[in-house]
Amino acid sequence: MSNERFRALWDGHAASYDRQTLWLERRLLGSSRPWVCSRASGRVLELGIGTGLNLPYYSADVALTGLDWSPRMLDQARDAAARLRRPVELVPGDAVALPFADGTFDTVLSTYLLCSVADVRVVLAEARRVLVPGGRLLLADHVAPASRVLRLGARLVERVTVPSHNEYLTRRPLEGLEASGFRIVETERAHWGVSERVHAAAV
Repeated sequence: MSNERFRALWDGHAASYDRQTLWLERRLLGSSRPWVCSRASGRVLELGIGTGLNLPYYSADVALTGLDWSPRMLDQARDAAARLRRPVELVPGDAVALPFADGTFDTVLSTYLLCSVADVRVVLAEARRVLVPGGRLLLADHVAPASRVLRLGARLVERVTVPSHNEYLTRRPLEGLEASGFRIVETERAHWGVSERVHAAAV
């Protein structure tokens, strides 16, 4: 799937995204957003901020920048920020080519973004580039479930739904972090192993 078609897909989901996502997260992934956001500090970049579902979980003292490649998602995030009175700079852009200088941020955070990119390694390299030395990378994403039955089900869904994005439900970004310039600080599998949370430091 081309970038333009994928962007149009997310634009089309913007209005209903919160309703669909929150229904799923209440059952499977509910505590991952507060887990990662509570660990963010300083100048924070959220990759794939989407409609702003993470906004309620950030500390009031972080300086937040949110990036997304879907204009309609950013519109939803802007409305959410206004309702919450949460200052945030919203930037259109792609996680594979971040429009920021080296060492701009203290924290880079992403929830359920890496399942939708073509090459996780490129995104991790960009995250490392814009982080200060010792900066935090905070991730939550879908991974291969611990249960064999659930794992087979996830792989079937992958083949049927978005076959051009191989293993979009069962990737493990954790496996590429050290090669991308990070040291693992803390990890946790949750919700039958469907979700993995990671705190890593830029080295």
